[in-house]
Amino acid sequence: MTELLITAVIVAGLVSLVSLLRAQARDDALRPGQAAPDFTLPDASGEPHPLSAYRGTWLVLYFYPRDDTPGCTREACEFRDGYLEIRALGARVLGVSLDDGDSHAEFVEKYHLPFPLLSDKDGAVARQYGALWSLGPVRFARRHSLLIDPQGKLAKIYRKVDPATHTREILQDLQTLRD
Repeated sequence: MTELLITAVIVAGLVSLVSLLRAQARDDALRPGQAAPDFTLPDASGEPHPLSAYRGTWLVLYFYPRDDTPGCTREACEFRDGYLEIRALGARVLGVSLDDGDSHAEFVEKYHLPFPLLSDKDGAVARQYGALWSLGPVRFARRHSLLIDPQGKLAKIYRKVDPATHTREILQDLQTLRD
């Protein structure tokens, strides 16, 4: 019995390590200057949002783990509170998680979010952008953001995001990149 438990712990540890290494490899696959991977995802009402619809404008594309959780709520509300400044700099905001449209609709309504939240239920887009975390059946989008320029190229990639300060960081970088 003890040997079986030890073997199970070792196997679980190895699976976690391999998963983390593969996630790191995906993180490193995207670089500023590359074309942003194309996608089309539905918002809370089911309306499709193709990435190509945002050509000609700066785009803040942020991935987050779950609707209505403390860190995700803080991040969404910070983007909400800075939204007019972001728009004044010619940018749009899209949030992406693996939550469904109903969850997004409740989250948008509860916190009066002025930007769309997109549903990536199968995690395919999060995977393309190096933001998918999975271990067996447990999957969610990691807290990553990207600035996409008006030509559809990645201008900046944020892999370590502090929900409390990220909007200010985005605003500063948008100002710098636009100049």
